[in-house]
Formats: sequence, structure tokens, C-alpha cells
Amino acid sequence: MSRSSSASKKEGKIAPNHEILIIPCVNYYSMNIGKRFWTMDNTDINRMFPGYDMGETTQRIADGLFEEIQGYKFGIQFASFYQQGDFLSHVKLMETGFTDHGYMTDFGLPYAFIRTPRPYDTTTLNYNWQIWETKAFSLYTNATDQIDLPSAKIAIDAVLRFANKNGITTQKIPGGSLTEIISESELIQLHSTKVIAPMRKRGTASREDNSSAKSSIRSRATLSNESPPPQTASCSSDIIAHWYSLRRFCTKLLKRDL
Repeated sequence: MSRSSSASKKEGKIAPNHEILIIPCVNYYSMNIGKRFWTMDNTDINRMFPGYDMGETTQRIADGLFEEIQGYKFGIQFASFYQQGDFLSHVKLMETGFTDHGYMTDFGLPYAFIRTPRPYDTTTLNYNWQIWETKAFSLYTNATDQIDLPSAKIAIDAVLRFANKNGITTQKIPGGSLTEIISESELIQLHSTKVIAPMRKRGTASREDNSSAKSSIRSRATLSNESPPPQTASCSSDIIAHWYSLRRFCTKLLKRDL
């Protein structure tokens, strides 16, 4: 991202009176030893905003960062995952009433997710950025623990596409995907207590195998818009794209079998 932005600046492709600030990493110390949280006390910096300059270490880090990034019209955070799973690239917006949902389509990613803030979300960067009047977005790709070049290119192209469509740069970027905006109220959960069927080589599955797999999906998949039970949290926004696609697949499969 830094190289792409520097190239745009050298080529004169950043619009006049516009500035792009890139902060590659906030928590270098933990990243270098493969940890997500602050290593000394295992606290999450993204739960410390807007920060406190007289507080604990992570509060001071959050305060220092927030002082530097205030006053910008747009803010994009490359967020990390806190759950295991397979992910599709998507953009997330914390619903505060400040940012227009239509901006999410400018990234050109297949999915955009609108999250209704919970009390613990009020200390995140995305939420506080918007409270201080910056249109903020969180960008997710399908890799966090290691460098994944194809995934990184998707993210970089998405940011450059957004900048181009909002008059920040004039760099030509492919158009991307038509974005489907998903609200948290549309989410469901799919639960499975065991693997449905083992992987088989192409052409070896029998009709009985397919029938058994469909039956297992029908008996174990919960396809409803009802709220999950108290002991089960609602589906994480980090894996919404994966579950949303899986829901549509299961729905089509059940309709075909009925």
C-alpha cells in the first residue's frame, strides 16, 4: 500500500489539496512475535479508543494514534480476524448514522457489511473515527497470520479504487465487483456437529451419497432469521461473507431436494 501511494505521488496522480496518510502497523512489538494483543498484559488496542494519554500503555498508544489520524475525511482500517474460518474479502461499516452506506460500493468488493454497534464497540477505532466525523471503514481480506500476496493485492486495489472514485487519486484501477450490502439483521447461523461427508474424487460420489449428504444438511442446518440462543453469539462480521454464501447454497440445495 505504501509503495502504491508513493508511486501515485511521484506520478502526480494524487489530486491537489489532498493527502494520504499510511500507518503500516500500530503494534510492531506483538506482530514481530506472532501475537495479536499487547504482549505485556494481553489487552487489545482496538478496545482502547479514543485513548487516554495518562492511562495504561495500550490506552496511550491508542491516544497517540488517534491524535494523528483525526481530521481526515475518510479512514480505512485493515482489520484482523479474531476467529478461525475461511473468509471472503469484504468491507465493514459500524452504523453510527454518520457515514453514507453507498460509499462501501466504491471499494468494488463482493460484500459490504453494516454492523449495529454494541456497547463494547464504542471503544473501537471504527466507531470513534466516525464520532469524530471521519467516514471510517474496516477492510477484511482472507489472510492475517501470514503474508498472502493475492489477498493483499485485492485489498490494495480496493483502497485505490475507493480513492479514485472519491476524487483523491486519478490512478486507473479495474472496476471490481458489484457490491452486495448486508445488514446485521439479515444474518443467520448454521450449526453442524460433525463433518457431513468425506471428500471424494470427482465422479465417485453415488446417488445414495448425495442423498445422505442432503439429508444431513437438512437435519443439522438452521435456516431461519430467528435470534441465536443466549449462549451463542451472533455470527461474527469477520466471517459474514463466508456464512452468507453458505446460507444461499444450503437454501438452493434444500429447495432442489424437496
